[in-house]
Amino acid sequence: MSGHSKWSTIKRKKGAEDAKRGKIFTRVTREIMMAAREGGADPESNSRLRLAIDKARQANMPKDNIERAINRGAGVGDDAVQMEEITYEGYGPHGVAIVIDVVTDNKNRTLADIKYVFNRNGGSLASAGSVTWQFEQKGFISIKAKGANYEDVFMTAAEAGADDVQEEEETFSIYTPREELAHVAQALSQAGYTIEESELIWMAKNEIEIETQQALQVMGLIEKLEDLDDVQGVASNLRITSEVAAALEAA
Repeated sequence: MSGHSKWSTIKRKKGAEDAKRGKIFTRVTREIMMAAREGGADPESNSRLRLAIDKARQANMPKDNIERAINRGAGVGDDAVQMEEITYEGYGPHGVAIVIDVVTDNKNRTLADIKYVFNRNGGSLASAGSVTWQFEQKGFISIKAKGANYEDVFMTAAEAGADDVQEEEETFSIYTPREELAHVAQALSQAGYTIEESELIWMAKNEIEIETQQALQVMGLIEKLEDLDDVQGVASNLRITSEVAAALEAA
């Protein structure tokens, strides 16, 4: 199981996502806005927007909020806003590589916030390209395992273009090439599977393993970065061992 998948599972178990529903709405709203700005307001012809709308529905976002986000991103109406996507790179404690994706209307504010969190938690920002070469962008889909079997999920996903399918405790994790994410997600949805997550992620080419207490220090930094309003996602090359996972769940 990848570090991203393990951390997503731990957050679900702890109920952290439910506790941060307002934060989820903010993130999904920005995803919808950026997708609409980039590819237009029609989800039928804009696969990125379609995925963002699906994620909003999974989070039980009201329909009016979704439509308003589409219009704002597409520049329709009086409340259109200018947002930009930026990827920041850095190193956490113990040499762990970290990549942060943000959507912001004020990059100076966002950069200051990220610098503050890094500096206060034993990390540092790095120059563009000095960290991302250690990662590759992948599509990530998580579906509920209840009522599904590995062979059927694998066949559906593989035929649609997925690279890998991993069976976990309560979910299946599917990894796809970047450009196939929307196609694979649509195929799984049409096959009747319940999609819990569908997003682009930075996947470490090689993960590093450190002591449990050191890993908890790194994860503390990652959680603080995730809590920033403009941050959409955080990735690292930290290997989350079973010992680290147990400690995170107990924290």
